[in-house]
Amino acid sequence: MESQDLRIFKAVAELQSISKAADRLDYVQSNISQRIKNLEDELGAPLFSRNNRGVTLTEEGSRLLDYTDQILGLMEEARSSVNPAKWKTTLAIGAPQTLSAVRIPRLLSSFLQDNRIDIRLKTDRAERLQEMLQYGEVEGIFVNGTFNNVLFTPVYAYDERVVVISSKPDDHSKELPGHHLIINSDPNCVYRRKLLDDYMKKKESINRTVMEFDSLEAILQAVKDGLGISVIPADVAYSRKELQSVQMEELPDPVRVSFIVKQGRKQSRPLKQFIRFLADNGLQPVDSQLAP
Repeated sequence: MESQDLRIFKAVAELQSISKAADRLDYVQSNISQRIKNLEDELGAPLFSRNNRGVTLTEEGSRLLDYTDQILGLMEEARSSVNPAKWKTTLAIGAPQTLSAVRIPRLLSSFLQDNRIDIRLKTDRAERLQEMLQYGEVEGIFVNGTFNNVLFTPVYAYDERVVVISSKPDDHSKELPGHHLIINSDPNCVYRRKLLDDYMKKKESINRTVMEFDSLEAILQAVKDGLGISVIPADVAYSRKELQSVQMEELPDPVRVSFIVKQGRKQSRPLKQFIRFLADNGLQPVDSQLAP
């Protein structure tokens, strides 16, 4: 079993596709297929189940992926330890757009001042981020909603304030401006639920239509242009100069943000350093039994 075989196996597992792994690694597809077959023959067990849409890990493949993450992580740590000037260790983490806008860049900037680590930050929807964590594409993710507490465990968390933003009305009407509820198109977005389920249910007399956007920037621009109202993190609302022209209403109930890792997976040295950093910067440890 060679390290490159494990890298090929990991790429196929992450992408759930032999053809996509071949594109990523710049191999011909037949080479990828043969390397996977050789690995399966050597181990005497099937690593993937094939279907029309790609491949999925078998139980044996899932076990090998956990070991693969540990082996490749230790190899990276060894290079960095022997020659830190040439080799930096890498930490890949994920976060949704709303957190990546303000809070996470501030954390990372402070963390990197004292650590020789390359950070790869991936942003996506909550569901996709959890897939990335499950298959080892990232070592930890920030989530501001529910997560699979069978696969993942929270290590640190904090409460995030949220605000309702809307364009300022031109008259003295007490009605909210605009005709739309401006929300993220992700049905699992916690701010979407805050607006639709928590905030608007208290204003039953106001009948509004929903307008969905895929990005935070589009949501902010839509509100600024007077199309309607939305709910966003307070950090984002108060840090944007372009939002000085909108009105804001802070909601009483914050959103719990958790940094979660995969259960049972050995933590790399960079991940341990990052978790210690979070603890030193005011994020409180959480009991996994209390996870949502």
